[in-house]
Amino acid sequence: MRKLSLEESKHYIEHYPISQYFSFDITPFIQVYEFDKGEYIFHEHSFPDYLYYMIEGKAKLYVTHKNGKISLIDFITSPTFMGEMELLNAERYSKGIQTVTTSICFAISIREVKEKLLADPVFLKMLCLFLSQKTMNATAKYTQNQAYPLENRLASFILLSSDQQFYKEKHTEVCEYLGVSYRHLLFVLAHFCEEEYLTKKDRGYVLTNRQALEKLASEITY
Repeated sequence: MRKLSLEESKHYIEHYPISQYFSFDITPFIQVYEFDKGEYIFHEHSFPDYLYYMIEGKAKLYVTHKNGKISLIDFITSPTFMGEMELLNAERYSKGIQTVTTSICFAISIREVKEKLLADPVFLKMLCLFLSQKTMNATAKYTQNQAYPLENRLASFILLSSDQQFYKEKHTEVCEYLGVSYRHLLFVLAHFCEEEYLTKKDRGYVLTNRQALEKLASEITY
């Protein structure tokens, strides 16, 4: 994690304005951070010091169960807020968020502005809409798992989780996320390789026909 200089921060704040989400000037409370690929924005069971707004990049949200099993919950893509549930005290401790790509985030100190945020009608209205959309997206994901073949859902997942045309998610986590068997997942991945949508490498797969994957993914409708 690297805190950006004042000049770099000014550039991002000007290009990604978020003043419309607040009734007061939030700029003095914003710090800008860059997270490397694979770095943690939130560690599990930690209590966040910041409300983050991701302006570039993507990350994955996960939870580790008591038996040691890790479940992939969702992928987070910019632009989006992170840490809003902890801000509301709906969750005392956070789930893990790990970047999939290099990511740029605005960081707003919860300690400094929590009272102002929770009394701000503009921010609270935005937060209600934001949480409603998250719920709708979760419902859509569940219905997709019931309604669409794995080929379509896996194509969409690969496009979402890949970085620089390379896909390397763990098969076991993907199986649970998509609700399929390990054997079924391997069968479809092999089919994608046969059709030359993907090329298998030691640590994952290269996206060799992104257009074909996008066509499969586009058949999923909300």
